Order: sequence, then structure tokens, then C-alpha cells
Amino acid sequence: MRMLDLILKKRDGGALTEGEIRFFVDGVVRGTIPDYQVSAFLMAVYFRGMTEAEVAALTEAMRTSGEVLDLSVVPGVKVDKHSTGGVGDKTTLVALPLAAAVGVKAPKMSGRGLGHTGGTIDKLEAIPGFRTALDREAFLRQVDAVGFAVVGQTEGLVPADKALYALRDVTGTVDSIPLIASSIMSKKLAAGADAIVLDVKVGRGAFMPDEASARALAEAMIAIGRRLGKRTHAILTAMDEPLGREVGNANEVAEAIRVLRGEGPEDVEEVAVVVAAEMVLLAGLAPDRAAAVAAVREALADGRGLGAFRAFVAAQGGDPAVVDAPEAVLPRPHHRAAVVAWADGVVTALDARAVGEAAMRAGAGRATKEAAIDLAAGVHLRKKTGEVVRRGEVLADVLASRPIPEDAVLRLREAYALGETAEDAGLAGRAAGGPASKVLAILDG
Repeated sequence: MRMLDLILKKRDGGALTEGEIRFFVDGVVRGTIPDYQVSAFLMAVYFRGMTEAEVAALTEAMRTSGEVLDLSVVPGVKVDKHSTGGVGDKTTLVALPLAAAVGVKAPKMSGRGLGHTGGTIDKLEAIPGFRTALDREAFLRQVDAVGFAVVGQTEGLVPADKALYALRDVTGTVDSIPLIASSIMSKKLAAGADAIVLDVKVGRGAFMPDEASARALAEAMIAIGRRLGKRTHAILTAMDEPLGREVGNANEVAEAIRVLRGEGPEDVEEVAVVVAAEMVLLAGLAPDRAAAVAAVREALADGRGLGAFRAFVAAQGGDPAVVDAPEAVLPRPHHRAAVVAWADGVVTALDARAVGEAAMRAGAGRATKEAAIDLAAGVHLRKKTGEVVRRGEVLADVLASRPIPEDAVLRLREAYALGETAEDAGLAGRAAGGPASKVLAILDG
């Protein structure tokens, strides 16, 4: 085969065979296809798209380009969970303990934050002593004994994706649904679970800005799972404003613990319960969705979810006292800067991306993969969309362990829009009726 022929075929709208796609992926990993030809191929895919069969073949070739985990020693159905990234998204820290408390086995590999979105591994490292690197045997033992484990992604997992993403990032081909879907699913499938729950974020703070594009991505990933023998469900959740009231690392861990105590924000609880329920359903531990939700809510109410989180922290070397007194155990900010309301009225919008960028500028996130972060830094949201404010009242705080840069405060102020009444933004009834549902749709193929 010649790479030029594959480029021309895809440029002209042709469908590639499984063998041709395998040739391409193998060449990317071995370095035998030059970057300029890989880039040309990616651009052809961006404009021409791929068939369902092509996307599945690309995903499978990428999945087997490196290490593939074997989880068969852990009994039962193993269910993985993935989020496409958001602001204040601590869902994993709540959903996995709740699912484990019902009996799900959940092996989870997570990433670090980059840009305005946070990473679960960074959040967990705010817990003193917590280990985010486990060898394979320890990882499997913990999944079996505790019900779940969360570790950083291994270097040997899907090397083809690392090589392709580096080029997508600099060639304007990141936002291609076939390339996004194959990237996500190749890593999830290489991690070895039997079933996958996808939390696909929608809105300003998400990668997919509208429900139509998020649905298209979700359906593409469900189709990959179906073709490759992995049951896959997707939940579309809103990310126009941040999830919960804490954005950062240590403060998000504390908020997740409050949710597990039954004291946290309703929106975090809602998303976490729905995600955990889908995991329970895919594990075969409930006959239908309603029963799965009921089982998860019972585990939340009776404290089993909180107990599972405590066992998880202890198993990975963290200080379990964080469950009882997070403020005493987690890193604490020494600096705080307030953003105050400039008029009486109602919060008519709260831009999740702007909040995430403010937190990043304060030190909670990183602009490059090599950058260090301040685990105590972040944003505390006192007011969210639909809530009444008075002039001079604090809308939100920027937090950090070092002096806070002015641009972080300015960016947080830009996140807020105020109106005189709820009707100004079509929010009639929001302030009285509570937050709108974050769950937009559940897709199960």
C-alpha cells in the first residue's frame, strides 16, 4: 500500500478498508508515514468524514496499537466511566463510590486537567498521601476488594492516539467527530472494561457546544461500542455553567464529599446519581433504569457511598480523615479575592468556560502539560444562574495559596451576566423552583 493512495481515496469521499486503516495506524506508530502525509489524511477525514465501519476499524487499530489491559481476574461485569470534560466536574468522585456501593466493579483510568477543564487525577492528588499510580496487580486487587480504583493513564496505552492527537492539535482537525470518537473509545476499550458509560458534556464549558453535536458524538461512540462488542450508554449533561459551586482541585474533593454526605449541590448529585445508575444497569445489577436509580439513591442515603469513598482513599494511600474533616486535611488557600455584584438583579448567565479560565489563571489548572498547579487554588461560586443578587454582594471568590493575579479576578467577573428580572434571560421560575436539570438525554443505542 501507499499512503498517498489512502489520502486520495479519502479526499475523494471513498471508504477505506479495515486493512488500509490498519496500515495507516501501524505507520503512525512506527513513524514510517511522514507527518505531512498523516496531517493530509486527518484533514481529508475532517472534511469527508468516515463511515460507521471505518470509525470502528480505526478505533480497533488504535486500541491494539499498544498495551491492552486484561481484567478477567476480577469477577463480574466491569464498567468504565468517561467524561468529555467540563468545569467543576467532580462526578467521578461521587458516581464511582455510589456504583461500587451497589456492587459495580469499576476500573478507571483518568487524565490530568489541561486548559479550562479539570482532571480527576489532579483532584485526587490534593488528598495527602493519595497514590495515582498503581501497578497492575494492585490495581486489579483494589477493584475486586473495594469495587473501584482510579489511576493515571499508562504510557503504553494507545500510543497511536498520542501521535495522532499531537498532529490534530496543530492542524485544525481536533473537532472531527470520527477522530474524537475513535480517540476516546480506543482508550476506554484498551482499559479492558466490559461496558462503558459516557458523560458527554454540552455547552459553553464543554468541547461540544450544542446538543446536536454532542448527540452526534455520543451516537458515534455508542456505534463503536456496538460494533466492537462493548455495551455503551451515553448521558448528555449541560455544561453552560459549572457543575456545583466549587471549581479547582482540593475544593472539588471537599464538595464531592459533601455530596456523598447528602449535603452537596443538587446538580452534582443529580448527574452523579444518573451516571452511577447507568453503571449499575450495565453491570446487570438492576432490572431497569428506575430500579438502578433507586438502588443508587439508597446507597447515598444510608452512607454506603461515603463508606466506599473512604475505603477507596485508604486503599490508595490517602488520608481517610479527609472524609470526616476535609477542611483540616486538604490544602487550604491563603489568598482570596472577591467578585461583587455591580447591580441589583438576577444572575442570567454564568459562563463555565470563563470560570474555568479564571481558576486556571489562579493556578488551579495548567496551560501546558508540563506546568505545575496549585492544589488549593480555584473558584468558589456563591451565586449561580437564576439566583437573586444585591449590589455589592459577593458573587464568587478566587482562591489560591499565592497572590492572585488580577486577570483571574477579571475573567471571573466576565463570567457573570446580570439582569433586572429572571424573565430577562427566560429564567422565570428558576429562582423559586431550583436549578434546572443538568441531564438532557440518556442514549443507550
